[in-house]
Amino acid sequence: MTKFIPVLTAYEKEHISERQPLPEKYLGLSDEEMDRRIAAARAKLGSRVIILGHHYQRDEIIKFADYIGDSFKLAGEISKHPDAEFIVFCGVHFMAESADILAMPHQRIILPDLAAGCSMADMAPSDQLEVCWNELKQLGLASRVVPITYINSAAAIKSLVGENGGTVCTSSNAAATLKWGWEQKEKILFLPDQHLGRNTAFKMGVPLDQMVVWDPNEPFGGLTREQIEGAKLILWKGHCSVHVRFTAKQIEKVRAEHPGIKVIVHPEVPFEVVQAADDSGSTEHILKTVRDSAPGSKWAVATEVHLVHRLAEEVAPEKTVVSLDQFGCLCSTMFRVSPNHLLWVLDSLVDGEVVNEIVVPDEQKKWAKLALDRMLTIT
Repeated sequence: MTKFIPVLTAYEKEHISERQPLPEKYLGLSDEEMDRRIAAARAKLGSRVIILGHHYQRDEIIKFADYIGDSFKLAGEISKHPDAEFIVFCGVHFMAESADILAMPHQRIILPDLAAGCSMADMAPSDQLEVCWNELKQLGLASRVVPITYINSAAAIKSLVGENGGTVCTSSNAAATLKWGWEQKEKILFLPDQHLGRNTAFKMGVPLDQMVVWDPNEPFGGLTREQIEGAKLILWKGHCSVHVRFTAKQIEKVRAEHPGIKVIVHPEVPFEVVQAADDSGSTEHILKTVRDSAPGSKWAVATEVHLVHRLAEEVAPEKTVVSLDQFGCLCSTMFRVSPNHLLWVLDSLVDGEVVNEIVVPDEQKKWAKLALDRMLTIT
């Protein structure tokens, strides 16, 4: 099994908190002992607990997940287990918040490591969205704009979006969501990932000159009224710290090294990378495309390295899969969820204690749930 060492980006070093300390007895355990004890705790808890594992989790976590998927797929799995008391979400903070919003009132959501955040979500604080929306109102434009937020955003953002007639989307249904948005209003404010918005809209036929980038650190987004008036899509200045590491030069290099290879990328990568690739789509689209490809196919995949590594092992030797980045792009915040943390939260549940519970305030839940419910109906 391949081990990966996380490398923090400069943004992550500046914005993401230190990891919480684990109780001493959970440190220094061997892999074998952790596996045995996690399995034992699972057996004791039975159907009382469901474990959700995002594709970007390390292998040592994924093997214990009841469901594996992207954020869109996992959001839909919660409703399948109304009798479960606890949902352990092996992902990052915004995902656990979404789970709490969508879960039944009696269900409690647990995030194994509270330091597992998302730098992209951090790029869209709710106070900055409030300022943005107020500035659009000052310009007399808010009534012509529908806000859409990527699921990689805080519950407070989802709440503000829902309250103002918008919805949530994932990379799986981004195109359908943009189509829905333009059926509601003439303009869309898309946050927090500018690349997903740009790549999806361009693929739908929207020219780049009808898109503008709203910089939340500048008055009125650093834009003139005329620029906003002429835009069909207003993109928030945010990005995924993992996916922006992929480049068009990497595609050129992998094609030279592997003649006949096809390149498939996640739509969170920069625009020029999508244009240089053969295909783009969500993690679920990437998995299906590679799995369904002809024997002998060769693929370079541009997304988080744990997913790429597992896919390569799954389809070998019939097909070849490599990471577009030779060093592998790892989501260091996803990596924070360790087997030690999973064991700790499960042991605590066995002992009747709930640790690391994620609770979204009631005042945010109403509108955030409306936005998430809309998301689940848009296909």
